[in-house]
Amino acid sequence: MRILSGIQPSGTIHIGNYFGMVKKMIESQNDGELFAFIASYHALTSVKDKEFLEKNSYEAAINFLALGMDPEKSTFWIQHDVKEVLELYWILSNHTSMGLLERAHSYKDKTARGLVASHGLFSYPVLMAADILLFDSNVVPVGKDQIQHVEMTRDIATSFNHAYKKEILTLPIAKVDEEVATVLGTDGAKMSKSYNNTIDMFCPTKQRKKQVMSIVTDSKELDEPKEWENCNIYNLSKLFMNENELKDLQKRYATPGEGYGHFKLTLLEKIEDYFKPYEEKREYFASNPKKVREILEFGAQKARKIASEKMKKIRDVVGLI
Repeated sequence: MRILSGIQPSGTIHIGNYFGMVKKMIESQNDGELFAFIASYHALTSVKDKEFLEKNSYEAAINFLALGMDPEKSTFWIQHDVKEVLELYWILSNHTSMGLLERAHSYKDKTARGLVASHGLFSYPVLMAADILLFDSNVVPVGKDQIQHVEMTRDIATSFNHAYKKEILTLPIAKVDEEVATVLGTDGAKMSKSYNNTIDMFCPTKQRKKQVMSIVTDSKELDEPKEWENCNIYNLSKLFMNENELKDLQKRYATPGEGYGHFKLTLLEKIEDYFKPYEEKREYFASNPKKVREILEFGAQKARKIASEKMKKIRDVVGLI
């Protein structure tokens, strides 16, 4: 079973990203063949800054390597290092109706938020289809907002297969994990950079402490018992504490004498302990850029071999010989 995941070239990962998507992606290396790429071509729909894109692509690579992406278990590369995806994108464009693209929710959402209505943004689902179909992907883990793109990929693949009367493109299945953690941010809303309510993973201790100490609570005094059930500190603590630790924390909430500041410092300590091994690995990769490039090129070579063989079959079927 082949699993394909695209990674946004973002230099910052917060704990909402990690528990919501990254952790499960890393674990999927044991469930099948994981193909994971940093989506540099897709990023061009919104990023128009050379240094920003280069830096964030590199940061994304070292973040995922630090978190456990294993180049021996998975195929891990930067999208633009496998050019075959652009050739397939063009071929598939000729099997994609305007009506299908006009129905894309993400295009409407992004233009409504102020992104320029470019051709690249409009045809984004076709490039995503090429990403998926080039590697005969069986499963594409997505959030609920991305299900439509996988359905569009199936429609495009079906149109292509029907046109050439040959089942050459594999129809993927969207895998939506209903149990994906929706991690709440420091204000109790969904954790998101857009809401400025994140607790970041790879950042200076002082910055992370400031983020944790900004968690919104009620105004109960030190000498009052406190309610843990709907407390933002407790909800975040559940990600980092076992059952016994949580019971102890509940007792501390019920016992007068401690304030929310004490509970925040306990949470901060747990976060620091949890991510310390990953931070050490990240420091290693950050100080060894040559090693990172070698890993990405190794992944690109594996991806190109598969992509090249697939494109030979597609060119033959289409008549590009």
